[in-house]
Amino acid sequence: MTGTAGTPGTPRVLRAMNDRAALDLLLAHGPLSRTRIGKLTGLSKPTASQLLARLEAAGLVLATGTTEGRPGPNAQLYEVNPAAGHAAGLDVTPERVLAAVADITGRTVGTYEVAAPGRKSAGDVVRQVTGALDGAVKAAGLARDDVRRLVVATPGAFDPTTGRLRYASHLPGWHSPTLLDDLAAALPMPVEYENDVNLVAVAEQRLGAARGHEDFVLLWNEGGLGAALVLGGRLHRGWTGGAGEVGFLPVPGAPLVRQVTRANSGGYQELAGSQAVPKLARELGVTGIPSGPYAESAAALVARAAAEEDGPLRELLGTYATRLATGLASLVSVLDPELVVLSGASLTAGGEVLRALVQAELEELAASRPKLVVGEVTERPVLRGALESALAATRDEVFDTSR
Repeated sequence: MTGTAGTPGTPRVLRAMNDRAALDLLLAHGPLSRTRIGKLTGLSKPTASQLLARLEAAGLVLATGTTEGRPGPNAQLYEVNPAAGHAAGLDVTPERVLAAVADITGRTVGTYEVAAPGRKSAGDVVRQVTGALDGAVKAAGLARDDVRRLVVATPGAFDPTTGRLRYASHLPGWHSPTLLDDLAAALPMPVEYENDVNLVAVAEQRLGAARGHEDFVLLWNEGGLGAALVLGGRLHRGWTGGAGEVGFLPVPGAPLVRQVTRANSGGYQELAGSQAVPKLARELGVTGIPSGPYAESAAALVARAAAEEDGPLRELLGTYATRLATGLASLVSVLDPELVVLSGASLTAGGEVLRALVQAELEELAASRPKLVVGEVTERPVLRGALESALAATRDEVFDTSR
């Protein structure tokens, strides 16, 4: 047969579809025997054997041992070759750039962090991004050219019509009109930019509390208060990338904030953002309020409050839950999602206790009643989402055997 990718229904395309199905099964299940792959894909033993031989020759799978300790003869096991491709993710905050490289199976093989203090120029940003990436690549024992794709997570979003960062005036150096071109010139691989909270939603949908859900809202509260909206299985970004910037929502209980972009804040952020928790604790007479960054202070206070049955800390948690539900009521009234995932340290620290309080308040404030769950991806969720996003595109490229 001649041609390149072929047309639907041709043997070449059907083989490629079977190859991809087998590779996805190996990613999901780990090492499998030829017989097990045949059963899971519905392929005959000879066809499964041909498929595995083809994938092994292409460097996409490895023979990795046998099924010892089971009844019957030992069977050869196969797994995805981790070195078949690598992808990288970057998590950018005003204080630092954190990079990680993962192999095609999703295992993180190298990380590196570069401090990014104070005022920065576009040149400083390019140096910090390339420095963080190169550090992670070196830690993985790879070269920069080994990385097929990079996804960069930032607060705010790059406006697709102008290419400039919006909704993140607190990220110095990232607002140059030439920044994306400068980064493209410095990096050899395809680069995508995505809002940090959107990538937490990607991580939760792939690995965590939103698995199997096509319509959900993720509410994030850590450095800032934001949301990700997944509608019909797809991230909804909005016309300028600003969908989910709920910190700017005007809400009852907070004075109207005007010139919100200049203030880089809004009513919901002022009412229920991490910085509001230590302030509320002081008003309620809570003692032993931790110093340091307010996101860490808020998480510590929320964790303490969730362990208390009564007293000012319990009052703190109840008031905080009401404030969170106030903004959520607007979100669910507009979107009517199936699920709301609570993520970010200032929310996950409260665990099931805070979740139940927010759920009870939301049921009084909104007509629709989505299920509330606590996020499960708590280890560097932004970075994990960046890696998952980069890996999805990398796998589509590497696992396509019709090329």
